Amino acid sequence: MDDAARAKLEADLRSLCARGDFDGAATLVVRGYGPELFGFLLAVHGNEVDAGDSFSDLAEAVWRALPRFAWESTARTWAYAIARNVMRVRKRDAVRRRRRVVNGASSLEGVVQQVRTETLSFLRTEKRTRITALRDALSEEDRMLLVLRVDRGLAWSDIARALGGEVDSDEDADATTVAKDAARLRKRYQAVKDRLRAAARREGLLPDR
Repeated sequence: MDDAARAKLEADLRSLCARGDFDGAATLVVRGYGPELFGFLLAVHGNEVDAGDSFSDLAEAVWRALPRFAWESTARTWAYAIARNVMRVRKRDAVRRRRRVVNGASSLEGVVQQVRTETLSFLRTEKRTRITALRDALSEEDRMLLVLRVDRGLAWSDIARALGGEVDSDEDADATTVAKDAARLRKRYQAVKDRLRAAARREGLLPDR
């Protein structure tokens, strides 16, 4: 969301609140800022279950608190503060409570589920695309090796045969040659995996050790 879109969203939220339409304003907060808020919760929690629970709690807390919001900050900043408080409450509670859906806030449930699903889908697609880009940066030979082993699940002896020798040759490689090529390719495969892991960590796609 760019600055112009964010400014319009803030103006629309103020207008809804000024008219007393807090249900509409809460829905707009979840629709407008929900994706980035859920992404924030997911990054902090590190798992979809806790992030999803916190996001539902966040939507309810926004709905409850909007009538008291004094607009001393933007709604976006205020929503992040609520997100932080929601996480604090969840950490403070020794036993996770069963979330109660309040009448009125229940109207947000459909929006909450939609934002969660769309955001997770986007994040997974973005991550997958970035990983694919890392793999595409490999040499053609290394990409073939990964596809044959990872995507196709070929045995090392089959990979050695697929990648060794001339395609038009009438002579099949002997067992000794195949075994040597398989051992060499296995080592190369491990080196490629190590390079990919290192690159993925630099890109933030994998946690640091």
